[in-house]
Amino acid sequence: MSSRKGLVAAAVVAILTAACSSSATSPAASAVPASQGAASQAAASEVPASAPASETPVATIGPGEGELDLVTWVGYAERGETDPAYDWVNPFIKANPDCSKVTVKTADTSDEMYTLMSQGHGVYDGVSASGDASNRLIDRAEVAPVDPALIPDFKDLTPFLQSPPNNTVNGYHYGISHGWGGNTLMYRTDKFDTAPTSWDAVFDPAKMAAYKGKVTAYEAAIYIADAALYLKTHQPELKITDPYELTQDQFDAAVALLTSQRPFIGQAWKTYTNEIDNFTSGASTIGTSWQYQTNALKAAGIPVEAVVPTEGMTGWSDTWMLSRYAKHPNCMLKWMAWMVTPEVQAQVAEFFGEAPANPKACDILNTSTKPYAIKDFCTAYHVTDEAFYKAISFWKTPVRDCGDDRGNTCVPYDEWVSAFTKVRG
Repeated sequence: MSSRKGLVAAAVVAILTAACSSSATSPAASAVPASQGAASQAAASEVPASAPASETPVATIGPGEGELDLVTWVGYAERGETDPAYDWVNPFIKANPDCSKVTVKTADTSDEMYTLMSQGHGVYDGVSASGDASNRLIDRAEVAPVDPALIPDFKDLTPFLQSPPNNTVNGYHYGISHGWGGNTLMYRTDKFDTAPTSWDAVFDPAKMAAYKGKVTAYEAAIYIADAALYLKTHQPELKITDPYELTQDQFDAAVALLTSQRPFIGQAWKTYTNEIDNFTSGASTIGTSWQYQTNALKAAGIPVEAVVPTEGMTGWSDTWMLSRYAKHPNCMLKWMAWMVTPEVQAQVAEFFGEAPANPKACDILNTSTKPYAIKDFCTAYHVTDEAFYKAISFWKTPVRDCGDDRGNTCVPYDEWVSAFTKVRG
C-alpha cells in the first residue's frame, strides 16, 4: 500500500505539470515505472488499497492538446450518428477547437472500464465510471483529484451529487457527477397480461415456468447484488443489510438463487445491443434492463415497458474521471465541464434514460419535443429526490471489510467474479 503511494507521486506531478502547461503534450505516463502496468493488471481482482491521504488536485485548465480519448458507457458520447437529434460531441469540438479530435471507446461493464483504464496508461484521458469501478480507480490511484472550482456548473449540481462517496474520498473530488439511474425490470407488454410488480418474476421458479427460456439477466458479477437485494426482502432471516456487503452465508444464498435462475434464462445480455436484439426478436421477454434499452425499443416500435419492483432496485451513479496518465488532461477537463452544462445534461439524460446531475437541465427536459422526450421528465426520474436516490442500491465494489461490527467477514469482489463464472457455466 505504501509503495503504491510512492509510485503514483511522480504521476501526480506529471499530470499537474501537463494540465498547467500551455503545450501539455508530454504523456503523464512517462513518469511511471514500467512495473506499474503489471500491478494495475492484478488490481482488478484484489481488495482495493486505500486512497492517498494527501493529494494536490488539478487546479487549472490550460489550452487543449488537440484531441481527447474517452472510455464511456454507450450513449454517453453521441455525435448524431445514432439519432441526429442527439449530438453533443460535435458541438463540444466547435466550442473547443483546441480539442478537435474526440475518440470514444465504449465499454460493456464496469470491469471492462477498470481494465481499460488500469492497463491502458496514456491511452485514455478519462472515463465515465459507475460506483463499482470509480472507487477501485481511486483506491488504485488510477485517477487524479480535481478542484471542482474548475467546473463552472458544479455549483448547480444536485447537492447530494456534489460530494458522493463514489467519487469523493478524504475530502478530494476524483471526478464530477454525471447522472444516475436504476436497473429496472423490463418486459414485453404483448407477452404479459399483467405488469409484473416484483423481482419474483425473474427469480421465482414457479413464476418463471410459464416463460422458461425467455428470461434475461445482466451477464456481470455485480448482478449477484440483484439476487441479494431480492433475498433481503424474501429471506429476511439472512439479515442482509447491503447487497454488496455479504457474509459467506448471505453470499452463498445469492449465488444459489442465480444458479436456480439459470435454467430459465434463454439469452443473458452483456451489451445493450444484445438485449435490444433479443427483445426485438422475442428471444427475451422479461428481465433486468437499463432505461436506454427501453427507450430504444420503444422508439423502434417494440411493445415494452419497465417497472421498479417492490423490492427496490440496484443502480448506477456515474462520474467523469480524469486519468492520472492522461496525454490530453486539459481536453478532458474541458469535457468534464461541458458534460454538466444544462443543455448537454438534458441531451444525455433524455437519450440514455437517466436522472441528470444538474437539475437546471429540467427546464429543457420538461419541454423537450425530441424523439425520446418524456412528459415531466424530472419528476419521473426523481432528479432532486434525495430519498429516492438513497433508496437505490448503487453499484459499488464489494470488499472484505463489511463496514460494520462484522469486521472483515464479507466476500470480496474477486470471489464474486469466481462464483459468477461458475454460475454461467
